[in-house]
Amino acid sequence: MQYDVNTPEHYVAALEDDWRKEKLLLLQQKILEMAPETELSINYKMLCFKINDIVMCHLNAQKNTVSLYVGNISKVDPTGQLLKGYNLGKGCIRLSKTKSITNENFTSFLTKMVTMGRSGIDLSC
Repeated sequence: MQYDVNTPEHYVAALEDDWRKEKLLLLQQKILEMAPETELSINYKMLCFKINDIVMCHLNAQKNTVSLYVGNISKVDPTGQLLKGYNLGKGCIRLSKTKSITNENFTSFLTKMVTMGRSGIDLSC
């Protein structure tokens, strides 16, 4: 889903009060705790996380999932072990209501993503 908003605050306010908003906010908080220097903005009608003006990832609430867009997942998880069992596209992790964002492997993926983002490594396709 796309939200016609201009700020992260308006984006969150536009979400329905359901599990997707809760999961999105938890994931947003987790990323910002790992990388407090991150600038949060809106890009492509989604939440956009930038470090030093370089896009690290996007976050969006879809109809049935919360999607984390990282460009190219295999650049962060080349073996596919960290995200085994998750619903993946080339650059998208689709998080359903029951998928954990607090388990060790997912947290390791986020840590690598943040480390690469800080290093200025291009995660795009």
